[in-house]
Amino acid sequence: MITILGIESSCDDTSAAVIRDGVILSNVIAGQAVHERYGGVVPELASRAHQQNIIPVVHDALKQAGISKEEISAVAFTRGPGLLGSLLVGTSFAKGFSSALNIPMIEINHLQAHVLAHFIKEDAQDTNQPGFPFLCLLVSGGNSQIILVKSYDEMEIMGQTIDDAAGEAFDKCAKVMGLGYPGGPVVDRLAKLGNPDRFTFSKPHIAGYDYSFSGLKTSFLYFLRDELKKDAGFIEKNKEDLCASLQKTIIDILMDKLYLAAKDLRIKEVAVAGGVSANSGLRAAFEEYSRRYGWKIHIPKFAYTTDNAAMVAITGYYKYLDSEFCSPDVIPYARVSI
Repeated sequence: MITILGIESSCDDTSAAVIRDGVILSNVIAGQAVHERYGGVVPELASRAHQQNIIPVVHDALKQAGISKEEISAVAFTRGPGLLGSLLVGTSFAKGFSSALNIPMIEINHLQAHVLAHFIKEDAQDTNQPGFPFLCLLVSGGNSQIILVKSYDEMEIMGQTIDDAAGEAFDKCAKVMGLGYPGGPVVDRLAKLGNPDRFTFSKPHIAGYDYSFSGLKTSFLYFLRDELKKDAGFIEKNKEDLCASLQKTIIDILMDKLYLAAKDLRIKEVAVAGGVSANSGLRAAFEEYSRRYGWKIHIPKFAYTTDNAAMVAITGYYKYLDSEFCSPDVIPYARVSI
């Protein structure tokens, strides 16, 4: 049996998970509410919270899995990308854990882990994993990418944002409307009550499969500025329709490029991953494209959409099979691609 302990600390969620032979045994996540008052993640506060959370979270993950630490085959940890201070906490813990138990360490690329979250098994009979090759739309607060997944360890970025990510567009536009942080879930909730065709916002004209969301943010800001001059209560009176129209625009941008890539590459198996994959509108769009174009789609469980250690552990499992271990002197990196 191969039992992997996964550690995730790339941003503001401290998470630990245990996977045995590809099957999830536990996945514990501790969030950080301290950032809400600042409208975004404060790196220094995030790293301090990770230091407080890491040991209790790992303890709970082992307890829920029903195993002892001596049964762990290797510890997999997020090396990057992410906030450097946060990554240092997880990396340091993994080094200490590895040294104390004399087990190997496995470094994990956070982006690759999001994609491979689709291979987490709920039980030994779970066979609902994608087949190779498949396309994966990775969308979060920091990433918007179309990835051609050829195997567990061979991925090619076909398109990506040239400026802002889709998740950032959700959060920044929500902040402008005074909806708080993180704004994406609030926009999603209000969008269900609004008319998505009420307002029209600009869409970028970018060649190929790349994305751009900075123009949308700017047009949204200018639109609100002009309407607020006419009516100071415009946002409050129209927030449901604003959210619905904004969400529809972002999803249209994402799906148009994904469809183009799937059509050009003649791929019918398509997945979505990352924090924005929790968005109900995006999930509905995947269902619609599945019906319209015959796609076989893969949508992650909500527990695997945000940053979590289960995706780190499953990636570590496949790297363990290939004996891809790392040196104990590795250091985390803030920026890296797949």
